[in-house]
Amino acid sequence: TSSHTRVGILNNPSSKIKEDNTAIARGILTGFLTQNNSNLKSFLSKLSKEETAKSLAAGTKIAKFLIPGMDDDTFEKKYNTLGLDLIKTHQMFCQEVLKLLPGQMAVISNGR
Repeated sequence: TSSHTRVGILNNPSSKIKEDNTAIARGILTGFLTQNNSNLKSFLSKLSKEETAKSLAAGTKIAKFLIPGMDDDTFEKKYNTLGLDLIKTHQMFCQEVLKLLPGQMAVISNGR
């Protein structure tokens, strides 16, 4: 967020939601919930790299990708308790309210 722009993310996965295939989605949501904007921007940049996705899929813990300055303890506590219900709620909203197909992407803008 800034005085001019705000960003949010809704997850609309195309596959069954499980712990092992939602590490990045849960990391992003946890980052939004626990970090300040400057740390969040750097963390999201790191999470968005393909090599990060491959490493997480291979079993690397998300804590390896935290950046200096992040509140590691707060992040890890929230990440470990964030459950899959929030992602399922996002998916339901995307498909039932926004009428997106599973996995379909969209940009929603609400300007002033």
